[in-house]
Amino acid sequence: MDEKPTTSKGFCSLRYGLALIMHFSNFTMITQRVSLSIAIIAMVNSTQQHGPANASTEGPLPDPLSNRSRALRDFNTRAAVYQWSPETQGIIFSSISYGIILTLIPSGYLAGVMGAKQILGAGLLTSSLLTLFTPLAADFGVILVIVIRTVQGMAQGMAWTGQFTIWAKWAPPLERSKLTSIAGSGAAFGSFIILCVGGLISQALGWPFIFYIFGSIGCVCCVLWFTVIYDDPMHHPCISTREKNHIVSSLAQQPSSPRRSVPIKAMVRCLPLWAIFMGFFSHFWLCTIIITYLPTYISTVLHVNIRDSGVLSSLPFVAASSCTILGGQVADFLLSRNLLSLLAVRKVFSFLGLFLPSLCAVALPFVTSSYITTIILLILIPGTSNFCDSGFIINTLDIAPRYASFLMGISRGFGLTAGIISSTTTGFLISQDSESGWRNVFFLSAVVNMFGLVFYLTFGQAEIQDWAKERTLTRL
Repeated sequence: MDEKPTTSKGFCSLRYGLALIMHFSNFTMITQRVSLSIAIIAMVNSTQQHGPANASTEGPLPDPLSNRSRALRDFNTRAAVYQWSPETQGIIFSSISYGIILTLIPSGYLAGVMGAKQILGAGLLTSSLLTLFTPLAADFGVILVIVIRTVQGMAQGMAWTGQFTIWAKWAPPLERSKLTSIAGSGAAFGSFIILCVGGLISQALGWPFIFYIFGSIGCVCCVLWFTVIYDDPMHHPCISTREKNHIVSSLAQQPSSPRRSVPIKAMVRCLPLWAIFMGFFSHFWLCTIIITYLPTYISTVLHVNIRDSGVLSSLPFVAASSCTILGGQVADFLLSRNLLSLLAVRKVFSFLGLFLPSLCAVALPFVTSSYITTIILLILIPGTSNFCDSGFIINTLDIAPRYASFLMGISRGFGLTAGIISSTTTGFLISQDSESGWRNVFFLSAVVNMFGLVFYLTFGQAEIQDWAKERTLTRL
């Protein structure tokens, strides 16, 4: 009765504005992370003359008497080119994941002590500034690039984790899915944009401008962040009284339990929880390879120029976003109509999200002669992988809702570990022999996916575990 008059609805409310700014910040961070995947094609362009390892060469100055297209082509080739082996590239790609892992747990604690606004904003600003300095760091050597990418990963780890602390105080329980999906979709949109326009920027202006442009966008985002974002609605100067009362009253109505120690021993012995961890490990293994090496694969195997390589590399993320939405709608339909049990839905979508990408990955090395078929399979891999979003990825909410955020952090840690191993392994394998190397990369990814799938189908559950249930004491 009391809540109805204070209901603040519609996308004009301040909390939805915060979701859009968080969408923009996620967009910024993913573009800064993926920018190197596009730029690396030009940075190690084998068609250009190479200097010593970790050193750069300069293209000739444009002849003022030559035609305009020749001058533009010469201008674009003056960007530095480096002799980085595939193994070195794999280490560079994975270094940002090392950084994220380092701040995965500490950032959550710091956000609670210092405020999520400050921690997330500092992470975003640091990542943006390091992006701007990446071209300069490359001239000083590969070691500095690895260091910068690692620190950038630490900064982004702070930013990713801090978001959940903000939504805990800003998102009414019945709106959390909407608000977090608006914010989180910035990552998929950012992947699409950077892969779509990154190649065009590199070809038109030179690869350093990929870092300059998206680093600058990040700095602009930081201004919006520190201006508009506040840790809680009570202290925001622009929020309406009606919306503030709505948020505060809705959060006050949700059940709360005293903070208790985390049952670590019970978690370690819980096979359904390990099934989720193995699912994350398998899922991130192949997804990291696709998001990191897709532009390189299209450029080297299909022999596509950097502009078209970027555009083609962006298409899988359109499919990924579509399959995420489709999977959620179908899963809710099956549950609402009681066509399948919760456990069956989780296992069906986990099966689709791990088996179908494995099938496409195994088929890839055998269809390289067909340009269209290869592109279709490359689009289907990340697209079908996102069916996992309705499977084991949200399974922690089923088996341990009280510890969902803590367990999600651990699950993501398993995923990032898989990303580090897969990026480094891919760089090593393709350095031995490009053709057989890529074949081994996709076969190994399929094996890892199948291991995670079998483990989850065997041990996965959907009911709340005993150690995660609310304990009530009866006094006599």
